[in-house]
Amino acid sequence: MTDFSGLPLVIEAADLLPRLGSPDLILVDLSSANRYVSGHIPGAHFVEGKRTQLGQPPAPGLLPPQSDLEKLFGELGHRSDAVYVVYDDDGGGWAGRFIWLLDVIGHTRYHYLNGGIQTWPADRLSTDVPAKGTRPVSLQLHSEPTATREYLQSRLGADDLAIWDARAPQEFTGEKMLAAKGGHIPGAVNFEWTAGMDLNDHLRIRPDIAEVLQSLGITPDKEVITHCQTHRRSGFTYLVAKALGYPRVKAYAGSWSEWGNHPDTPVEV
Repeated sequence: MTDFSGLPLVIEAADLLPRLGSPDLILVDLSSANRYVSGHIPGAHFVEGKRTQLGQPPAPGLLPPQSDLEKLFGELGHRSDAVYVVYDDDGGGWAGRFIWLLDVIGHTRYHYLNGGIQTWPADRLSTDVPAKGTRPVSLQLHSEPTATREYLQSRLGADDLAIWDARAPQEFTGEKMLAAKGGHIPGAVNFEWTAGMDLNDHLRIRPDIAEVLQSLGITPDKEVITHCQTHRRSGFTYLVAKALGYPRVKAYAGSWSEWGNHPDTPVEV
């Protein structure tokens, strides 16, 4: 079995196992380097999470330069007809951010392995490292998946906007400050990213997540803009909203590291 058609965005190990031999598959592992070396899904390419970020202050979570992205995707052997399956070892933060990158480059064929490496059978791990691609890749970047600071600021107070702050409650209230200013974006709803995982089921997305978001007002009729400090934790929340079929989802990649360090941004505590 090599066909991925008909599968949802979020898949299980049982969906992937019979498709490991698919010629369309590009497997991406965003776990820690030590975890990857100790054992990964056969054929998976290791990508250090920080390669998906700009990595420069004051907003390290912004998009890397296009040339860096083309180098990264070239190493992965990117093709327009490829099917990506992405996973990590922290519940979906880095993997979700990579899915946002796929949206940025306009690639729509992808899946997330629910729970990541924790849900993969231990007897089906490999330590073999696949060869890197060598063909140059030319990418076209799309702005739609991303909310800039200016865009988010222009949308504040809109009835059809839901700002999902994936940081810890102490960061949201300003008790813990990781920028020049503490607090949160006006109107934001705080739902910490780990609260969206089932901690008793290998960090899978909790089965009642749709109902939880509904109760918080993070609903599919709104434009959902999600962020954290550097758009790693909110990689997971971006993924969740996409998996639920929300039609208007954006990531604020600058996140609080940009908003909280900018002199002209409003803040609530």
